[in-house]
Amino acid sequence: MLGPYRVLDLTDEKGLICGKTLADLGADVIKIEPPGGSSARDLGPFYRDVPSGEESLYWFAYNANKRSITLNLESADGRTCSRSWWRRPTSSSNRFLRASGQLGHRLLDAEPDQPRMILTSITPFGPDRPYRDYKTCDLVSMALSGYVFLTGDPDRPPVRIGFPQAYLHAGMAAAAGTMVAHYHRQLTGEGQWVDVSIQEACAWIPTDSAIYWEMNQVLEERHGGARVRPTTGARMKRIWECQDGYVSFDMYGARLARNFMTPLVAWMVEEGAAPDFLKEIDWNTFDYFVAPPELVEKVAEPIGRFFAGRTREELLWGGVARRCCIYPVATPVDVATSRQLEERGFWLDVDHDWLGARIKYPGLCIRALEVASPSVRRAPRVGEHNVAVYGELGLSRKELVTLRRRGVI
Repeated sequence: MLGPYRVLDLTDEKGLICGKTLADLGADVIKIEPPGGSSARDLGPFYRDVPSGEESLYWFAYNANKRSITLNLESADGRTCSRSWWRRPTSSSNRFLRASGQLGHRLLDAEPDQPRMILTSITPFGPDRPYRDYKTCDLVSMALSGYVFLTGDPDRPPVRIGFPQAYLHAGMAAAAGTMVAHYHRQLTGEGQWVDVSIQEACAWIPTDSAIYWEMNQVLEERHGGARVRPTTGARMKRIWECQDGYVSFDMYGARLARNFMTPLVAWMVEEGAAPDFLKEIDWNTFDYFVAPPELVEKVAEPIGRFFAGRTREELLWGGVARRCCIYPVATPVDVATSRQLEERGFWLDVDHDWLGARIKYPGLCIRALEVASPSVRRAPRVGEHNVAVYGELGLSRKELVTLRRRGVI
């Protein structure tokens, strides 16, 4: 879908997924790394637990489908070399989408005027205002976004998200913003600067909590695996233990009961697992907003026993047969072996010749029936495409040797 376009990816780990998303859509994404490789190559976990920049699974995951070149953008020669891309009088010279970090934004001042070029910058807090010079990490971004306050159980302090997500939210926001700017350019011929703040991207995650305050004047708090009704304090359990893991189920009443409590209770009656009081409740009128906590706990007790005596598969397909919304909580192994994902061709085995191995990569999550999906290429090694890319700029191998000796590439 983005076949005619080239993306220069100057990001570190804060923006890698932005370039990967554009690469998955078919753009020619060139990952520009400093000589020796990006710092993101040092992030684990590592293939076979070997702490090597060429065996980082983190790098593999977020740089598939890209080409890698090395270039010292801190040097004058490196900056001069970088300008070669948009100075070339070719049909692609006005077809740039650029994902950059703070370094790329600084370079903009020294670049020639390109009114059609799109610059996308991803910074911790934006390029202006009081926090503009502050650094960040995943925990800082998630904490300052307000999300960490809502994460964890109510009887303990907030906890961090299990897998770092702040940079992923920012990177996907950057990819979306880049595509909107691209659409604008298609209509007007004008490029734009897309400014993404990691904190602001993360602040979108708990936006419902802000709306909740505006509606109810109640500050939402940590609930763990439950939904708490502010009117009564009742804790409605949402994650339930079963024989081989966990399932998700909400104890909805009223009009939502037809896909939750009504079919579940009917199933429990079939199995002789429903106490009399549960059969007598009219779920079409049951209102959890006014039900006392004691009653909610009383309802939850037999449901918990019913789930605990069955496997995730039994609960899933039993729910499907009865149009009851019960969802297994999938483990990473479950996702990797999912029949649905397998038959969709989502997982792809990709050769890593220098490792002598084939490694499973996720495929594309965005597809268009009218356009052939690009195949998944493994993440590049450091400077793997120097000869090819610099050759496209007209540099000979001899010139590349000279640049390498001078520390430019």
